[in-house]
Amino acid sequence: MDYSYLSHLYCPKCQQTYSPAEPEHLCICGSPLLVAYDMERLSHSWSRDQLQTREPDLWRYHELLPLQDPTYKTSLGEGMTPLIPLPTLQANMNIHKLYMKDEGVIPTGSFKARGAAVGVSKAKELGVEELAMPTNGNAGAAWSLYAARASLKSTIVMPVDAPKITRNECALSGANLFLVDGLISDAGQIVAKAVKQSGLYDVSTLKEPYRIEGKKTMGLEIAEQLGWRVPDVILYPTGGGVGLIGIYKALKELQQLGWIAKDQMPKLVAVQSEGCKPIVEAWEKGLKESTFWPNSETVAFGINVPKAIGDFLVLEALYETEGCAVSIDDTSLLEEQKHITQTEGVFVCPEGAAAFSAARKLRSEGWITEEDEVVVLNTGAGIKYPDTVKMEVPVLNPGDTIKTKV
Repeated sequence: MDYSYLSHLYCPKCQQTYSPAEPEHLCICGSPLLVAYDMERLSHSWSRDQLQTREPDLWRYHELLPLQDPTYKTSLGEGMTPLIPLPTLQANMNIHKLYMKDEGVIPTGSFKARGAAVGVSKAKELGVEELAMPTNGNAGAAWSLYAARASLKSTIVMPVDAPKITRNECALSGANLFLVDGLISDAGQIVAKAVKQSGLYDVSTLKEPYRIEGKKTMGLEIAEQLGWRVPDVILYPTGGGVGLIGIYKALKELQQLGWIAKDQMPKLVAVQSEGCKPIVEAWEKGLKESTFWPNSETVAFGINVPKAIGDFLVLEALYETEGCAVSIDDTSLLEEQKHITQTEGVFVCPEGAAAFSAARKLRSEGWITEEDEVVVLNTGAGIKYPDTVKMEVPVLNPGDTIKTKV
């Protein structure tokens, strides 16, 4: 039995195919490439029962991942994050069942570890020596740390306003780190120049085909954790949108394998900020691609992406699942973050808070019904954003008496 049933790479726009034996980036038409597997052969040799004795990490699905030689596997134990019921919050929102897929407990503190684990492993298998990427913070932290574990070099460019913790992670990993006084789009232009001049391996969002394969394991896990079925709605904070594209890809592959029913597909929701909502604007207009969002700004730094290269894949996933795109203002998401922490004891990241706020908004509008089963992705740990929360705490002198709120 093969470790991976990787078949080929293909372009979702022009259908051109490529060999996975060599490093590939974008199609000649400019589109991101996606990974295809020999699903016919895999369906006859792989069963759900085989997962029962495997380790609880994303590599349990290695047949449906692109790494062909397991000796190149680079892992920190990532994957199989908890799917947590939120009884207090679901009662407050009047939703039948509400779950949080908590990516804050994964190595490096965010879901970016999934893409980094698979992407770095495949890069090493392909003979890559140094990778480069722009980042809003968490992706750069994950890729630089996994690169260090794989003994690869990394060049990372991030906005000067990115969370300092992620900057420290990159610096301590030994990455060749640069800050840019601008947005991730500006960082991307700088990385593109470096790639062209120095021949670095470009791992920018969707400019290599393997990050999405790591991200799609969120979808595989949700299905497995729910007993091989899917919820009615999945909400995902969307910047580059790789996770949402990946979840959709994963569920379609499970349908092909016969592991979930052909008619089972949740409505997917792309959540953005009022200060940066190109996907929302495109969806509202029924467009297939978004336009660049000028002067973008939001406290949810991970979704501050003015133009995603895979926007057409995000929108396709929304249309095909009868989902939607919704935007949340910073005040609402910060209030939701505080409410979740005080009622459920979970310190979610600002992007996750935006997704919960979107669930509340869609429930109040009736788009999410009382009977729905809903999964919200919390994509990182709130502690990675120490400057987001502003609190005034009383200072006591020795011998002072505490005044309680009771």
